[in-house]
Amino acid sequence: MYGNYTGRSGAGAVALGVTLLLAGCSSSAPSSGGDKSSAGSAPYWVNPDGNAARQVAAYTKAGNGRDAGLIKKIARQPVGEWIGPDNPEAEAKGFTEAARKAGREALLVLYNIPHRDCGQFSKGGAADGDAYRAWLEGVAKGIGDRRTTVILEPDALLHLIDGCTPQEFHEERYDLLKGALERLKQLPHTRVYMDVGNAGWRTPDALFRPLRQAGIADADGFAVNVSNFQTTAASTDFGKRLSVKVGNKPFVIDTSRNGNGPYDEGDPEENWCNPPGRALGEPPTTDTGEDLVDAYLWIKRPGESDGACKGGPKAGEWWPEYALGLARNTR
Repeated sequence: MYGNYTGRSGAGAVALGVTLLLAGCSSSAPSSGGDKSSAGSAPYWVNPDGNAARQVAAYTKAGNGRDAGLIKKIARQPVGEWIGPDNPEAEAKGFTEAARKAGREALLVLYNIPHRDCGQFSKGGAADGDAYRAWLEGVAKGIGDRRTTVILEPDALLHLIDGCTPQEFHEERYDLLKGALERLKQLPHTRVYMDVGNAGWRTPDALFRPLRQAGIADADGFAVNVSNFQTTAASTDFGKRLSVKVGNKPFVIDTSRNGNGPYDEGDPEENWCNPPGRALGEPPTTDTGEDLVDAYLWIKRPGESDGACKGGPKAGEWWPEYALGLARNTR
């Protein structure tokens, strides 16, 4: 249901005069070694050629300073770079090299598990297990020894629990998730957080056994609220209750669009999809004030559609009107 991949290679991410518009970001990243005392020693990389930055440049060129100023609220922040299916090594290398050259850390999202999203708005993924392993190997080679935080496979675990993914694929998916964790943790400076859904989807009691089976012991932690709208307070409580059941693992929270909390009107089955009236949440930072919360991150890229619902374009496409709404509604 997440739909963030837009197909732009990190190798082509260049300033194009936009860098001056984005100067001043001070968001911080976790250290690669796992020592909380050194967290925040390096900020996450801000892509100067991201969709929001391009929109700022377009509005500025058109003399629309008001809307350019609103979109800067997004463009100045580091957001997740979702690695596409076709050239994973080049994309991962491009993003991580650009981050290293800027003295920052890359934030990557891997979203290519076979039978992804159960045929919904973000359906797709690798053709089979072997194709996924080859794709993942490309990602790992592209990252190499560069400092990187990885969010692993949004909704892959949850769809094993909620009945969306057919039973015949469960064993393979657990194997792929565990194998992905093992491979990525062979990299010297990569942190990996496995997605576990959000506070409004399933309870910690339903999650902890599948999470263990998927290999959470090998991960740096788990990710909460990816592409969703649950409040930071609710997400923190949810994460803490789950952490107790999986060895006190830390977690990160996606705060990209949770400023006004979840949408509770209309069809409950689609209140996650382009809900109106939402706002940007806390900016990315590792200064969360919570020992178990490693970071607030913008994993979902604000302004990109959840899918073809409520007037939105297809999943992952930039939607400037929605981006403006998020920015306007932000306190």
